[in-house]
Amino acid sequence: MDRERAQARLAELRREIAYHDHRYYVLDDPVISDGEYDRLFRELVELEERFPDLVTPDSPSQRVGAAVSGGLAPVAHRLPMLSLDNVVSAAELREFEQRILRFLGDGTSLSYVAEPKLDGLAVELVYKDGLLVSAATRGDGVTGEDVTANIRTIKAVPLRLQENGGPVPARIEVRGEVFMDLESFARLNRERGEAGEPLFANPRNAAAGSLRQLDPAVTGSRRLDFHAYGVAEPEALADCEYHGELLSRLAGFGFKVNPLIRVCGSIGEVEEHFRHLEEIRQGLPYEIDGMVVKVDSLALQSRLGARARAPRWAVAWKFPAMQATTRLKEVEFSVGRTGAVTPVAVLEPVEIGGVTVSRATLHNVSEMRRKGLMLGDTVIVQRAGDVIPEVVKPVEEKRNGSEREIALPDNCPVCGADLELPEGEVVLRCPSLACPAQRLRALIHFAGKSGLDIEGFGAKAVEQLWEAGMLKDVADFFTLDPEKLAELPGWGEKSAENAVMAARNAAKTRLSRLLAALGIRHVGEVTAALLEKRFRSLDALMAAGEEELSEIEGIGPQVAASIREFFADPENRRRIATLQERGIEVMAPSAEEKGGLAGKVFLFTGKLASMSRNEAKARVAALGGQVASTVGRKVDFLVCGEKPGSKLARARELGIRVLSEDEFREMTDGF
Repeated sequence: MDRERAQARLAELRREIAYHDHRYYVLDDPVISDGEYDRLFRELVELEERFPDLVTPDSPSQRVGAAVSGGLAPVAHRLPMLSLDNVVSAAELREFEQRILRFLGDGTSLSYVAEPKLDGLAVELVYKDGLLVSAATRGDGVTGEDVTANIRTIKAVPLRLQENGGPVPARIEVRGEVFMDLESFARLNRERGEAGEPLFANPRNAAAGSLRQLDPAVTGSRRLDFHAYGVAEPEALADCEYHGELLSRLAGFGFKVNPLIRVCGSIGEVEEHFRHLEEIRQGLPYEIDGMVVKVDSLALQSRLGARARAPRWAVAWKFPAMQATTRLKEVEFSVGRTGAVTPVAVLEPVEIGGVTVSRATLHNVSEMRRKGLMLGDTVIVQRAGDVIPEVVKPVEEKRNGSEREIALPDNCPVCGADLELPEGEVVLRCPSLACPAQRLRALIHFAGKSGLDIEGFGAKAVEQLWEAGMLKDVADFFTLDPEKLAELPGWGEKSAENAVMAARNAAKTRLSRLLAALGIRHVGEVTAALLEKRFRSLDALMAAGEEELSEIEGIGPQVAASIREFFADPENRRRIATLQERGIEVMAPSAEEKGGLAGKVFLFTGKLASMSRNEAKARVAALGGQVASTVGRKVDFLVCGEKPGSKLARARELGIRVLSEDEFREMTDGF
């Protein structure tokens, strides 16, 4: 290929790759496979290697540049990047509006733009004639740090602006937020922990640390993202009258603009959107710590101007903090149904997100060791939604020498058996099957939603019957005496009869449900469904060898060994025989397994009226589908029951098809 043809082909490849980068990283809607993309990129690189003088600054191959020698250079912002005043209540938000109205003094009606406040790092990107020429952090608002080389590694940042948003100005300074999504944050901390490096406390710190690397290759490996939220000078887009229009123009230039941004016609609508963001916050794939409220009219923004440090036309309404620091007083160890001994942090009480927290999970012994925690440490604790609070890390700078190492127990805190930490595992275990704690947790699991889902037998009820000596083994659920049950505190004749009837009804169950209820290690709902599909009866499964189990797609050697070990244990076989004697009946799957949902992924939210969540999941599994636990682009259907949670809003944002319970039943009819 001669130089002239190479130049034309390179220009074509750059346009094509930039288009596909935008589809993938900004729109989340790729139109070619990864393999096709890789072929285009390889062709680009090979041509540039043959004709190095034809390499241009906006080439996709130039996203990762040379490492910075020395520190990051200071950069003066042409116009200051001001901070925002904060409000913490609806009353303070309305005071913000009253201040604006008093300042304007002419009875002007106001509309607003309400934007999720991403918890990341503010930056400014400078484009000249559509080409990215520099990028800087906010810094102190007047002077930031030059992060141009690192910004170029972020695929959501266009190296050259598109013209879908209209003519590109000769110069434009785009402002936005660099952040790290939760999945990337978890992966980064996991990798750092395995390498013995200190953990980041939260995604914001991780994003800031990643963007300020001296080696752009390190930044590029950390999957940072970027959302645009404004420009330094709205006059650069002279035909825009409103901030909402300006954001649309930025999207047309190729930037990501947050889909949860709303134009609100009144301050009341702003309040409603804040409540909405607060409700869906925990279902988002990234962290937000509040909402930014801006006057929509650009002319009014100009009239209102700014004070020394903040604009008069914008304010940040912050959520309650989800992290706090407190002191680690003690570590207690609890025993689960599989014998796992879990460390639990006992903390000096601290308020996080409006809730007082005095205990937090440490996950397991290996995780506790990896974090390097000591008794007496000042620790960062975080709480997210309904998840149990967790200790993130110690604040080592606050140690004064009085801290003590956390001693691991040698014996089970409940039954006294010698504890084990099997080679290659991270969990300390009590090996005694007679351990009361394990037996109680097994009973709770058996009757719970992940087991047979027996109505009336929640955790507290099971604990009460355990302490009364009425429940010693899972088979005892099916021989309970309603008269004796009615005599217990909190029970009555009717509730006792209903509970006993619920147990009898639950005795007729599918194989997958029984397997999940038995608490076989490594066997949850999905694996149980795979076993049911392959073996169809309990007897056939109990007779299966480890090799036969390993042949099932989705079941590895460790899971197969666990299943075989469970059914080879004489005590477990006795328990199953007793269950069968007392009425457990495993229903055979339908002779006509449709498999019509093969390749489809379902997610559930809200309470289903005509069936339990487990029954619905079993329908999906039996028809060849899969069940997800979180909202993502691989989900095909969200089944929505009564009082749906944040999953519904997120699914609508992603364009996932939402099914009513009736539609789901119709789709799975014949199960």
